[in-house]
Amino acid sequence: MKGAQSIDRAAALLRAVSTEPSGIATARAAELAGLTRPTAHRILSALQEKGLLDVDAARGTWLLGPELFLLGSIAARRFDVAEAARGDVRALAEATGESAFLSVRRGDENVCVLREEGSFPLRSFVLQEGTRFPLGVASGGLAILAFLDDAAVDAYFRRTDLVPRWGEQHGEAAIRARIAETRRAGYATNPALVVEGSWGMGAAVFDAHGEPAWAVSITGVESRFRDERRPQLGRLLLDAAHEITRKLQGPAASRRD
Repeated sequence: MKGAQSIDRAAALLRAVSTEPSGIATARAAELAGLTRPTAHRILSALQEKGLLDVDAARGTWLLGPELFLLGSIAARRFDVAEAARGDVRALAEATGESAFLSVRRGDENVCVLREEGSFPLRSFVLQEGTRFPLGVASGGLAILAFLDDAAVDAYFRRTDLVPRWGEQHGEAAIRARIAETRRAGYATNPALVVEGSWGMGAAVFDAHGEPAWAVSITGVESRFRDERRPQLGRLLLDAAHEITRKLQGPAASRRD
């Protein structure tokens, strides 16, 4: 389609800017979007002219712009699940003492949309609102990937190679082994595979069609995820995921219950 490449590049840069709420440099945005710096700067400037981005001239960084806020406030009427789930995510943080999150599937990625802090003073900061990981990386994305049907999982691996960026521990065979374990347990565990010393656990949240569209997860330091405690954390995660699923599915879930 004529112009599709330009749209793809602009969308990639918008996503890149969204990963750094305090502002991102042109070179870093270009790297994340897979573009040269001059190309990235040209597109970023065009997006700024339309109000989709803003620029901090003193720091030379790009930020999401006011037009995105206006568009987002309208889109939120259809897509904002964070408020519906906030109470359950907060309750999960209180029950576990760990930071708790809600994330949403967007294509082959999992995007954090809500973070609630727990009471334990040592925390992991791997996930923030707006952080994106490929499916299969971090516990929320692994939980979503695990509960896709086998054909969808196979298709994902045909188009995705996580090893160059995420290492051999994210090769297909390794992730498939974790998928099998996640399906057996009902929840996913990330034993510090993204950041050393930072563990995570996640459970899938399902839409009205029974598809894993969101995930609820917790992260914390390794000492908080010992063998004897993980089953308890898993049960709390599954309870929270079920309650959020029930709320987001509405009457359809109530009839199945």
